[in-house]
Amino acid sequence: MELAELLQVLAALARYGVDYVLVGGAALNIHGIIRATEDADLFVKPERENIERLKNALKSVYHDSLIDEITADDLLGEYPAVRYYPPTGSLFLDVLTRLGEAFTWEDLEHEKHVVEGVPVIVATPATLFRMKRNTVRLQDRADAERLREEFDLGEQP
Repeated sequence: MELAELLQVLAALARYGVDYVLVGGAALNIHGIIRATEDADLFVKPERENIERLKNALKSVYHDSLIDEITADDLLGEYPAVRYYPPTGSLFLDVLTRLGEAFTWEDLEHEKHVVEGVPVIVATPATLFRMKRNTVRLQDRADAERLREEFDLGEQP
């Protein structure tokens, strides 16, 4: 994943007023925990208008008519996640509005960082820790341990 491409997408989200929170490996990198990742995980506020703003922001970067296949019905439905592969670049996006029953928009504590002049809304280290600590993926558990150590999170509820 190229940082420049991610920042281009995040700048577009800011311009279009998309309510989102960056989670996953890219969020770890924003917090200074460097980990290779091929995607950016965007947790978006589950509202039709917000999803339309998201699509418009992505179109401003990628000029791809396939973005119209991302629908509010999908993201607000039973399977609230879509993966978008842009026609150019090395970044792909996982867009979600909830993580099963474990995390909803309201569960996400977030903060604003500025990276190379681009505002980035990112999950807090404590939120990332809670998202990753009890998954079945070994990488998530390793990420949780690094978050716990780096940010002195102790045993979070």
